[in-house]
Amino acid sequence: MAGGMENRSRKRQVLSFFLCLCVSLGACETIRYSVPEEKKSGSLVTNIAKDLKLDVGKLSGRSARLVSKNTKEYFELNTGSGDVIIKEKIDREDLCGQSDPCLLQFEIVLENPLQLYRIEVQIEDMNDNSPKFSKNEFPLELPEQLPVNSRFPLERAQDSDIGTNGIQSYAISSNEHFSLDVHSRGDGSKYAELVLEKQLDREAQAQLMLILTAADGGLPQRTGTALIRINVLDNNDNFPQFSQSVYKVQLMENSPRDTLVTKVEASDLDQGSNAEITYSFRQVPDRFLKLFKLNQSSGEIAVMGLVDYEERSSYEMNIQATDGGGLYAHCKVLVQIEDMNDNAPEVKLTSLTGTIPEDSAPESVVALFSVRDRDSGDNGRTLCSIQDNVPFALKSTLKDYYQLVTQKPLDREKQAQLMLILTAADGGLPQRTSTALIRVNVLDNNDNFPQFSQSVYKVQLMENSPRDTLVIKVEASDLDQGSNAEITYSFGQVSDKVLELFQLNQFTGEITVLGIIDFEDAAMYEIEVLVTDGGGLSAHCKVLVQIEDMNDNPPEVTVTSLTGTIPEDSSPETVVALFSVRDRDSGDNGRTLCSIQDNVPFALTSTLKDYYELVTQKPLDREKVPEYNITITATDRGTPRLTSVRIIRVQLSDINDNPPLFNESSYVMSLKENNHPGLLIGTVHAADVDTEQNAKVTYSKYLMRLLSMLETQHCLYEQTELSHHAFCLNKRYHTLQTGGQC
Repeated sequence: MAGGMENRSRKRQVLSFFLCLCVSLGACETIRYSVPEEKKSGSLVTNIAKDLKLDVGKLSGRSARLVSKNTKEYFELNTGSGDVIIKEKIDREDLCGQSDPCLLQFEIVLENPLQLYRIEVQIEDMNDNSPKFSKNEFPLELPEQLPVNSRFPLERAQDSDIGTNGIQSYAISSNEHFSLDVHSRGDGSKYAELVLEKQLDREAQAQLMLILTAADGGLPQRTGTALIRINVLDNNDNFPQFSQSVYKVQLMENSPRDTLVTKVEASDLDQGSNAEITYSFRQVPDRFLKLFKLNQSSGEIAVMGLVDYEERSSYEMNIQATDGGGLYAHCKVLVQIEDMNDNAPEVKLTSLTGTIPEDSAPESVVALFSVRDRDSGDNGRTLCSIQDNVPFALKSTLKDYYQLVTQKPLDREKQAQLMLILTAADGGLPQRTSTALIRVNVLDNNDNFPQFSQSVYKVQLMENSPRDTLVIKVEASDLDQGSNAEITYSFGQVSDKVLELFQLNQFTGEITVLGIIDFEDAAMYEIEVLVTDGGGLSAHCKVLVQIEDMNDNPPEVTVTSLTGTIPEDSSPETVVALFSVRDRDSGDNGRTLCSIQDNVPFALTSTLKDYYELVTQKPLDREKVPEYNITITATDRGTPRLTSVRIIRVQLSDINDNPPLFNESSYVMSLKENNHPGLLIGTVHAADVDTEQNAKVTYSKYLMRLLSMLETQHCLYEQTELSHHAFCLNKRYHTLQTGGQC
């Protein structure tokens, strides 16, 4: 028998499979299963991978997980096998009471891509509870001479099971006085009335013992019994009468304790104790008795406990009015609970992508969440929203399920973290709201170029600044973060000269001196600097380095034309030399003044800027000063002043402006006759202060007219007819000798 039940349970385990596509989620499925209650922990519900036609390996790879709204986790997902198994034994009666169907809901969430499968598991009732009366024995006092067909409601048995497993019938033990009439209430529950078939005679039988049996419809059938002890009373011939057979009343949920629900009233035509009426509950479940109390004297029904519409929306109670003689009557009180908007909507996140790239496409899913309100009607209808001015929107998927999706482009540099406030509001009065805070971090995308603080940097640098002197520090920033914001500096398109003279720290942006900075080489350097972030984006700036001149160059005197030798009879203003003066410095450092020493017959005249002529100023006399070393001094106006000196040598060429002069104005020489030839007669000497050819003295004799000079032999001959005397002039020694060779 137990094996058969297990087989039937397995056959009924999967009742239905319902699939609906949710366009906004891509593939969002609702699947329904049924599982018998009381299944032990570890029992298989289904293999979700097979049902969804998914590869088991993808469950773990896609971070599959089971998300439930229930306070207890009754199911769990084995991502290795795809099995959904029972985690904790389920008692349908504890879970749902008399509610039918009894449903447990959860979601299977898959990521990459994001998919949501909604699962509903119906918990099937097992006939695991027997009918049970509140007491084992119920006393019933009935007066004799009651009319036939008098009816007496009996205590209803309770069965925690539902449907066919609940109470289906009542029966009493065989007797001649009573039969049993079974009725159904509006909610389908059964109750029994005892029907008098034959008048009672106290004198014949003062007490009757009847067995009342309640049976359910399960297999195997379960029953419960109670003893009905009937005491036959002496004649009290008037029954109490209620003013209404049914009292209908509306009660607001959460009404405070002692709030009057209604007042039932009954009267009795008898007198004395037989007309004294007391009120009591009949066949009222214990849980009702915790909520309501009945004043047995006044018939007032008042609130005693917390009346919650969400627990139960209506109550049916039997009230018995009993007179002093034991006669009684019954009425019904139907209490309809009016819903109060006492429950705020509940927001539950089922999936959250806490971090998204800033370049996420529109409609990217950030979160899935559901909203539930336990109230009813407008009080339970919800509307979900987020604050304005955020780049997100809400999209409804299944009923009460929402997606939080991107709507506008994200910009991490403007807002790196977004605090989204989800607000769920119901339609009740006063309106109730709930909020949920979602923190979304925006991941950086390299969408920002580095930016220099200036597009052009201008700086002055003194020439000859030592190596490692800081020229300038360029600074750039990048609005991105992480490696995308890590910037390095480098030279752009620069000349080789710049690379020789300057160096750039790639991390700090500091440009320092590397080589010798010479103003005279260049007064300005234009340097292009690149900055590159970690993602490869770059920017550039221009650095203009103005070199400040230092007076480090003396003037340079360059002779462009020089007449090294001039005639001593040169006229004044005769140009001797042309020269230029250049100072490679600038400003006062490069402005020059040129001069020559005093006491020379020369002067300087300026022609063009920085060009000079050296000219004669006074008469020249080679015989006094044959050569001049003229010192040209060029001085700049810097601080300190630098000077250059150039010596120009000028020689005077001779002009035959001086006659030869004898050292004596006259010479007297004596000569004896008859001397042999070559005899020294005397020496003469003449000198000329001129030079070279102009200073060469040629001697000649102007003798007496009787003498002639034979130059070829340097001899003087006396021209006589009778004798020939020769004189010899020795030019080397300036001597006059007698004939013959000198």
